[in-house]
Amino acid sequence: MKVTCAWCQHEGQPATLGERAPLDNPAETHGICRRHTLDLLSRMPSRSFPGVRLLLVVSAKETNLYEHLQRELAGVGGVKVMLDRRRGDHREEEQSVAGEHRGLDRRLRQGEVSALGYTIIRFGKA
Repeated sequence: MKVTCAWCQHEGQPATLGERAPLDNPAETHGICRRHTLDLLSRMPSRSFPGVRLLLVVSAKETNLYEHLQRELAGVGGVKVMLDRRRGDHREEEQSVAGEHRGLDRRLRQGEVSALGYTIIRFGKA
């Protein structure tokens, strides 16, 4: 697959980042170039995770992806990779919570689900 930076593409700049498996697939997928990564990271203070600007949450079933991202992003400041600790949707479980509390989601940011298999949560100003 051809990997392009969506931000560069939107700006009309050269956007090709390279290729990723499956190499015989001519489809396009998106990534982010170093310039836009640095710009994005520079605008993300974190209250929930001090010092973390970008949180990648990987499904607990995807341990290989988690280990890969841990290795690849180990030297990148402000980025944290973690396994999803949730065990299903708690709202489906029977609870003895007052009616006004039902349906409230404590998560301030839902994140963006990546086609690569993880959820991206950004902290700070949009």
